[in-house]
Amino acid sequence: MERTGPPARMTGLLAAFSAALLAVGGLAAMAPSASAADADVARNGTFEAGLTGWNCTGGSGVAVSTPVHGGTSALKATPAGSDNAKCSQTVTVKPNSAYTLSAWVQGSYVYLGAEGTGTTDVSTWTQSAGAWQKLTTTFRTGASTTSVKVYTHGWYGTPAYYADDLTLVGPGGDPVVLPAVPAGLRAGTPTSSSVPLSWTAATGATGYNVYRGGALVLSATGTSATVTGLTASTAYSFQVTATNEAGESAKSAAVSATTTAGGGGGGGSDLPAHALVGYLHSSFANGSGYTRMADVPDSWDVIDLAFGEPTSVTSGDIRFSLCPVTECPNVESVAEFKAAIKAKQAAGKKVLISIGGQNGQVQLATTAARDTFVSSVSKIIDEYGLDGLDIDFEGHSLSLNTGDTDFRSPTTPVVVNLISAVKSLKAKYGEKFVLTMAPETFFVQLGYQYYGSGPWGGQDPRAGAYLPVIHALRDDLTLLHVQDYNSGSIMGLDNQYHSMGGADFHIAMTDMLLTGFPVAGDQSKIFPGLRPDQVAIGLPASTQAGNGHTSPAEVTKALNCLTKKTDCGSYATHGTWSGLRGLMTWSVNWDRFNNWAFSKNFDAYFGG
Repeated sequence: MERTGPPARMTGLLAAFSAALLAVGGLAAMAPSASAADADVARNGTFEAGLTGWNCTGGSGVAVSTPVHGGTSALKATPAGSDNAKCSQTVTVKPNSAYTLSAWVQGSYVYLGAEGTGTTDVSTWTQSAGAWQKLTTTFRTGASTTSVKVYTHGWYGTPAYYADDLTLVGPGGDPVVLPAVPAGLRAGTPTSSSVPLSWTAATGATGYNVYRGGALVLSATGTSATVTGLTASTAYSFQVTATNEAGESAKSAAVSATTTAGGGGGGGSDLPAHALVGYLHSSFANGSGYTRMADVPDSWDVIDLAFGEPTSVTSGDIRFSLCPVTECPNVESVAEFKAAIKAKQAAGKKVLISIGGQNGQVQLATTAARDTFVSSVSKIIDEYGLDGLDIDFEGHSLSLNTGDTDFRSPTTPVVVNLISAVKSLKAKYGEKFVLTMAPETFFVQLGYQYYGSGPWGGQDPRAGAYLPVIHALRDDLTLLHVQDYNSGSIMGLDNQYHSMGGADFHIAMTDMLLTGFPVAGDQSKIFPGLRPDQVAIGLPASTQAGNGHTSPAEVTKALNCLTKKTDCGSYATHGTWSGLRGLMTWSVNWDRFNNWAFSKNFDAYFGG
């Protein structure tokens, strides 16, 4: 059901309530009013300091220079999906005191309110403000109330709204002072891609920010954190600050740490600097035709056998066999197939078994299914002499249980068991084990806005469900190649929606993976960026291969932007990554059907 405004019942009640107030004119005089000695206790209600002091859900808010009610800046906040673009701040107040909350707003369905008052929380709204309109409401704090949250928000499915010159007038509470600077920052034992940090608790702190080389990389509520996504054999400098309602302390003294050597991402360190990954339809035929392993051109550096599939959704028992002769008349024998795999490996190529695909739903809901998954996948790897595993779980394979809200410590069995199974496979096969993943954007980048069923339920529990898997396995991960196809529009780090088919989509989606992002807009839960050598861009090889086909010219623009910062269009990336690993495509078969246009463009760009 589309939500485009307040429910009819709500509108009727508000209208009736307004009429009642007009009928009883004396009632207004009973509302609490601010005294002459009161002051404005809201911080940065003019937004002249940008969004300092404000928190907007899902990154929905931004400070703009036009339109403004006063000064040179105002708030613009854009509702999206199930996010109503709520922007709020917590203000220190005095108990048993009267406050008047006001703001100038513009837009459809703009709300102003206060919660946590200790008495009756209040709000007011306007259905349509084509020009600046003042909203005002009043409340009294409870006997033990020392802080309240004031907020603005819009309504689902409506355009952006604007707010400016927000004030909360009343007695000032006891001032909150900045926390002390954290002391005792120290680095633990680094890995090839991560450094654990710890520090002493700072007086007055409610949270901490961790900086790498002067740039904020993550936030924490405790006195320890691990910075991930680092490059092997590289020296880094870290600092930490303390935060509370008053703001942020100065940075601590710096500590240095150097990551260890290796860090090939769990195997694949002998891959070329720029690699081409392709799926080979080995167990089935479709409109593209069957391609023998021996006929795969040398352009392809990683070949994923599509697909290993379970005997049932929850069994964990994965099986793989070559396409039947009745379906693929030109299929090679098993012996020829195995010999061709060895020849590819001798030429430096990696051949993996890909598990899942569109029809292969895999749910490791029990430890028994987990263990069966490990044993059955091992059997396939051993029988065909493969280099590793590609996880291509789609559909309903991964979803998060209600209440599982932190990607850093998942509790959902299908997620926890998958992580455990892959770690077992890595332990069995060692450092050379190649691990790749091919999730859809719904399971990864959508996590910037939504994660699981959300804090109150009601969202699609699959949203962002790959994030805990990627995060837990990032030190074992060779390549992540998200499918930038068969996707709806996805919000990027610029808080704009991006759609398939052109360079812009691939630039925005890849920038998110390399930069990192707060999950569901929560700045305390930042998904750290991956190393560029761990990331490839996933695209369809032809118009027949999937929705969102991107022409070779647009693919080249995307690569130019991400690796050279040219041809970027309107999206501003957060870095330049010459070490971006390369491209993935669905599929080798469809590229052959399309006269190898995809791989030829890759070879031309990277000099293959």
